[in-house]
Amino acid sequence: MFLFFKNKPVLKDLIPSNYVDIHSHLLPGIDDGALTFEQTLELVQALQGFGVSQFITTPHIMYQVWDNTKESVLAVKDQTIFKLEKNEIRVPFRAASEYLIDNQFVKLFQTAELLTLKDNYVLVEMSYINAPMQLYNILFDLQVAGYIPVLAHPERYTFYHNNFDEYVKLKRVGCLFQLNLLAVVGYYGEAIAKIAEQLLQKGMYDFVGSDVHHNKHIASFEEKVKLKDVTALKEVISNNQFFRME
Repeated sequence: MFLFFKNKPVLKDLIPSNYVDIHSHLLPGIDDGALTFEQTLELVQALQGFGVSQFITTPHIMYQVWDNTKESVLAVKDQTIFKLEKNEIRVPFRAASEYLIDNQFVKLFQTAELLTLKDNYVLVEMSYINAPMQLYNILFDLQVAGYIPVLAHPERYTFYHNNFDEYVKLKRVGCLFQLNLLAVVGYYGEAIAKIAEQLLQKGMYDFVGSDVHHNKHIASFEEKVKLKDVTALKEVISNNQFFRME
């Protein structure tokens, strides 16, 4: 058993040199991610060291918690790019947002243009306590509005762990899945790592993201993955090339 564990790869070694990260919280001072530009710089440099060549950072937009707007996010993004370039970091650095699915989100996508990962692909999340009562209606309306939902870290919604059919249903109604990379090293706990492995084995993930907020997340990239087989994980990581900006 010891040798079996010893031979598992370290997560950072699975990140290719051309990787596009589509989920992070790098913009300073606007959500629960980086607090200052100095922290932003440190996180960006660390991620580059793992192989990240392009960034789509995704600050939260969450009513009465993180009341960011498209305009405020883009303003901070532009300031951040300016400061990164002053520190000789010149890489594609875009901004989308991670939207909480709730009634305010419905009002937002029905009346304003969302910040998307690419084209009409929008990163969304749910509460960790329970799914919205009108979840499937909201997902339907979102797609009618012209968007493709990319559900962030489905493995972390523990209320689905004993009802795996809900994952299948989400896929059937057009939801794409984004794996948090740290799930596969057990950062969020054993149960979440197990569900992540099941979703990987069943080919249900479409993309991955770091979801980096701080240095503790960075340090966890040095951990060994807990998967029995990393083939599916490598394939999903490679799918992120879809978001590459030439």
